[in-house]
Amino acid sequence: MAVVKGDYQELVDEISALLGAPATLENRDFGLIAFGAHDSEDDLAMDPVRTRSILTRKSTAAVRDWFEGFGITRATGPVRIPAAPDAGVLRGRICLPVRHGGIVLGYVWLLDTEPGPSEAQLASAMEVTGRIGALLADEEHAGAEVAHAFQAVLTAERGWQRDMAVSALAQALGPASEGLHALVATAPWPLDDPPGVRTVPGATAVCTLPWPGPAGVSGVAALVRLRATDVLTPAHTAAARLIDSAGGRVAAGIAVPRRGLGESAEAWREAAAAARAAAAEPVRFGPVAEWAAIGPYRMLTALPAEATYDPAVRTLLAPAHTDLARTAEVFLDCAGQAGRTAAELAIHRQTLYYRLSRVEQLTGLDLDNGEDRLLLHMTLKASRL
Repeated sequence: MAVVKGDYQELVDEISALLGAPATLENRDFGLIAFGAHDSEDDLAMDPVRTRSILTRKSTAAVRDWFEGFGITRATGPVRIPAAPDAGVLRGRICLPVRHGGIVLGYVWLLDTEPGPSEAQLASAMEVTGRIGALLADEEHAGAEVAHAFQAVLTAERGWQRDMAVSALAQALGPASEGLHALVATAPWPLDDPPGVRTVPGATAVCTLPWPGPAGVSGVAALVRLRATDVLTPAHTAAARLIDSAGGRVAAGIAVPRRGLGESAEAWREAAAAARAAAAEPVRFGPVAEWAAIGPYRMLTALPAEATYDPAVRTLLAPAHTDLARTAEVFLDCAGQAGRTAAELAIHRQTLYYRLSRVEQLTGLDLDNGEDRLLLHMTLKASRL
């Protein structure tokens, strides 16, 4: 069953008409889905919480904690919630939980006024929330199927397994599968489940995947629609939303745009590599890096993890030699120019020369030798990953 925004908007408008007040529909993660028209001249009717929800399509963690503290996740009927000025909730609320199959899938909100809606009106509104719950359940089920197919595309072995997975995802997405997309990767993901498709702007599919690195770490992949190959704004918007939903504790990468789904696995590798580069070089690349802009990290991210621990450089990477490693990296970044390196590190040239000699002693490498410089530079950069 295809669910479109208009379905939700019509039902929210129906509740607004039943109760004589503008209603707002959010999913269970407090992401905005639809809202009723606001035509009141009362400025307090648009308190900061409702304004933020409409403008940013989400609520703050403080507001969410306040509302959930009144048991709305377990409620089966209307819940009245008092004002909380400190959290920006200037007016009390009535929450109508949206449930299906015994599970809360969202919330309908309206301001609590005097005398307020009658019990009969609220009962009629709850009947409408039941229909909203059925739609959300259908959409969630469809989203789970798409996520499973998307995950299969990104993890299947090359050959007939991947071809079958691509075919299944294309069938699930319909005509959208042939469009132009950019794949976005974010990691390390701190949550058990990825956000729903609705909370990722422009995403046609979202799933979690194992992440290169420690066991048990996941990443999130999102397939984002584009209008043109040179306009990656939708992908950056989706990446920012994912980072925000993870509390800013992740980095993101964006692959080169592609049309269709046939190269999605390659796009995932690019996006994951760009995310790793963003995490390794947050000042230079982060928090969102494009594959096309990460330079040598395109090659470094393809190296096996053990390559980071080259025997010649292993000692230099010990915590006791952090300053020496940093000096060597900046020296090589500055193409071996002592003046630039000393200025970058804010040290005297004689201090620089002393540190470089210590680097040579610890590694056995000759910094006048091009290949030794290359090995040292690659290993220092790879160690950031």
